Amino acid sequence: MELETRERESGDTGWVAKAIREIGETIIPAIVIALIINLFLAQATQVLGQSMEPTLHSAQRVVVEKVTYRFIHGPRRGDIVVIKVEGQPDMLIKRVVGLPGERIEIRGGEVFVEGERLEETWPASLGGGDYGPEVIPPLHVFVLGDNRGASNDSRSFGPVPIEDVVGHAWFSYWPPKDIGPVE
Repeated sequence: MELETRERESGDTGWVAKAIREIGETIIPAIVIALIINLFLAQATQVLGQSMEPTLHSAQRVVVEKVTYRFIHGPRRGDIVVIKVEGQPDMLIKRVVGLPGERIEIRGGEVFVEGERLEETWPASLGGGDYGPEVIPPLHVFVLGDNRGASNDSRSFGPVPIEDVVGHAWFSYWPPKDIGPVE
């Protein structure tokens, strides 16, 4: 009788150990893979506020692609990017309008690059403060919200170091009516 009890107890212990091992073999690699994807390839983020309307709306969720700017090319004019700004608790999502070495000026919400009015192919609501003229430093970009009157952007915190560009807003996945590429 005592032998049967010991066998049953060791069988219970074996089952628990096997379950823990299987969980570890499944969950730990999944967590590591998710961390690698989030750190190096892509991450999900939520649009906070109205600064990118009508292109993006508050609470819209997008996937931010991180590979292109690290390995292929830097940000380009018109790209919608997610940036880290010193002193800001949350990352911001903005549009690149000025590139390194360019002289930029904002008057009445309109962008002038090298003294010429920028022909914006994206929807932009004019407004907000004026800026410049100022030359964008090397390895920096100048960003604005599409809703210029309601945007905290480079007019207030200056050009953004390219190293602070997290990635390119690539795909919208929420709400369902907005599913598709971010343009």
